[in-house]
Amino acid sequence: MFEAGIVEATDFPPESRYAGLPTKTLTDASGRIVTYVTRRFVPPPEAFATQAYRITTEGERLDQIAAATIGNPEGFWQICDANRALFAEELEKPGTEVRLTLPQGVPGPEEEL
Repeated sequence: MFEAGIVEATDFPPESRYAGLPTKTLTDASGRIVTYVTRRFVPPPEAFATQAYRITTEGERLDQIAAATIGNPEGFWQICDANRALFAEELEKPGTEVRLTLPQGVPGPEEEL
């Protein structure tokens, strides 16, 4: 698919929040060419099917929650997206209710009917 030009190759692994985003280049004032990743638009929380809710405890980090719930500590950003949080720290405060979801586009049990 990369060779056919259907999917643009990037340096990001498939589980990265930047996977599939195209890169662009610009030339700065000194003539140096800079490559950058295009803007990522975060899907609305409504685009995710809820699996469960979890209340964070003292000292618990979002990467630990991601490892326990989705099997990938680097997937913490998926939990951030589903909770409209820009930074993991927003969801790590003790007593915060965190919404755990399926990946975007995967329907929940109630949607399968």
